[in-house]
Amino acid sequence: MRKVQVYITLKQGVLDPQGKAIQTSLHSLDYPEVEDVRVGKYIELQVEDGPGLEGRVTQMCEQLLANPVIEDYRIELEEAR
Repeated sequence: MRKVQVYITLKQGVLDPQGKAIQTSLHSLDYPEVEDVRVGKYIELQVEDGPGLEGRVTQMCEQLLANPVIEDYRIELEEAR
């Protein structure tokens, strides 16, 4: 078994209204030092290990987990505990 961690973020230049709303709220709570907020997703999968696992996870990201037009993703694999 492997634990797969997928980090998904909006590409640079893509407007992040949720991040902007959080930044505005932080400023109103007296955190003026916050200059930018970007919101993303974290997905964790438990999968059977096997040949080509990273390629299969990449396919999952391209087909379902991320929108490659506006999002970037990063995959980390580790042994499941």
